Amino acid sequence: MTTPALAVHHLAKRFGPTVAVDDVSLTVGAGETVALLGPSGCGKSTVLRCVAGLERPDAGRVCIGGRDVTALPPEARQVGLVFQEYALFPHLSVLGNVAYGPRMRGAARAKAEDRAREALELVGLDALAGRRTTELSGGQAQRVALARAIATGSPLLLLDEPLSNLDEPLRARLRADLRALFAHLHAGVLLVTHDQREALALASRVAVMRAGRLVQVGPAEEVFARPATAWVAAFLGHANILPGPSGLAHLVPEDAVRLGEGEVFPVTARQMTDTGTDVTVQHPLGPLRLHLSPREAAALCGDGLRLTLDPTRVLALPDDRERP
Repeated sequence: MTTPALAVHHLAKRFGPTVAVDDVSLTVGAGETVALLGPSGCGKSTVLRCVAGLERPDAGRVCIGGRDVTALPPEARQVGLVFQEYALFPHLSVLGNVAYGPRMRGAARAKAEDRAREALELVGLDALAGRRTTELSGGQAQRVALARAIATGSPLLLLDEPLSNLDEPLRARLRADLRALFAHLHAGVLLVTHDQREALALASRVAVMRAGRLVQVGPAEEVFARPATAWVAAFLGHANILPGPSGLAHLVPEDAVRLGEGEVFPVTARQMTDTGTDVTVQHPLGPLRLHLSPREAAALCGDGLRLTLDPTRVLALPDDRERP
């Protein structure tokens, strides 16, 4: 059996009376990208900082490449780090920034610069090796920070909200680039993010975190298609989570709705958008919020919408959402 790039066992961390991480266990395989996904303040960045050695856990173990590193300082852990702020050195060139990691791990200057140039080529910035970091765009700075982590040759990369400082068009472009890059590296990648699209685009597995605990871990597409609870479904962006009996909720995914067939149900609200029409339909299960493309809008019948639900696609979930 292949040794995982990262294995976290029963990790716990408190800050005074606040429990930031509560009994978290997680693995990242060699060559695998795992997204630690959750809302702000759920503890996901604390997990990453414990893995990196920037925080000392109160309990649990961190193993990297099969080696227990729980008591080791950050520089002895063999990880590559990319933070939200990038933390580039303004007094060094792009090449100097990227060569810094290998130099700190004992590589001779020439060898470190060779690794840096290889890493810059991987992220498409080899032509900017001599530029100052103060002359870079946000997207270029993000790529330099990533190249610096790659140049260390670490078997594990840790990325904390790496795209959050960028505008959405640039984020969308870089998501595609990063997925291809991760596939090429063969390193384990732990990506911390609050962005559901980022997690789905970049990760093969997703670990959803809430209030310090992991609440669902699995293949990315499976977690998004079959959330374990109503809270997970709501956090992942599902629009139609309807109240059910005895502490349950009904999740109606988009693919459960068949338009243009079945009964006509009243439409109580509609709003035109750039891509179609948003409607609210009064259904016996509860109000359904649907987005209709111009073609799908043909199923509208005056103040009603003809539709049927595929009962095999409607999920009954434990309703663990906080009550107002």
